[in-house]
Amino acid sequence: MNLNMRPKFQSISDTVIEKIKSGELQPGDKIPSENELIKNYNVSNTTARKSLLEIENKGWAKRIKGKGTFVLNRTVDHHLIRTLGSIYATRRGFHESLLAEGFEPHNLVLEKTVLEDGISSQIGGKHFIIDGPVLKIHQLRYADDEIIKDEIKYISLRLCPKINRMPTEISYFKVYEDTYHLRIDEVKQTLGVEIMDPDSETNNFELNQSTPMFILDSAVICKDEKVVEIERSYYRGDKYKFAISANPDYGDSNQK
Repeated sequence: MNLNMRPKFQSISDTVIEKIKSGELQPGDKIPSENELIKNYNVSNTTARKSLLEIENKGWAKRIKGKGTFVLNRTVDHHLIRTLGSIYATRRGFHESLLAEGFEPHNLVLEKTVLEDGISSQIGGKHFIIDGPVLKIHQLRYADDEIIKDEIKYISLRLCPKINRMPTEISYFKVYEDTYHLRIDEVKQTLGVEIMDPDSETNNFELNQSTPMFILDSAVICKDEKVVEIERSYYRGDKYKFAISANPDYGDSNQK
């Protein structure tokens, strides 16, 4: 018997861990499921299950019941990576993304009210308008015990009646699609940067020194250019990194 031969489940777990180390799988990404491992490596369900357990036991991933197994955030400074232009990331939502990375999320709602007159915002040089009534939600987002995001959302109550009765930790994007059956055509986003001083009126982060902030303005646009959501959020610049997802658009032109 060759003592150097490693059990199949360890070989599989090593392969997945290497993808995490190389960055092919990022914090919060879902790793292959038990069924996918069975199919990809032609192994039994016992071997596939042991592979996932091995990855989790080594601290590279965490299983969330009913969701799957996700890559943990093991970066030295625990920077959170968010991807602009990714519908998948937007659909998953803030709360679920933090859980997937191994953080304990919770929210502190500062304001939840209905604006009868509507709201408008300029994003990327274009004005976006939501006619009233509009739900305004202002909340602080925590990862473990630290405030990392100050978020204000405006949501159309014409397109999403009674959405104000739902909890604020939901993925609103999924609710628009699944509950209100809205077809999202576009998410318009712009990212800016500013330095926030401790004595600033917008400092809800309990900062005691000047800190860089990312400012994300976004609009979620449905069929017929109807705007369902406008958001302005502050992200701590010392806690976040942003990536860009770009997909080539070849239109309808045919290669000859």
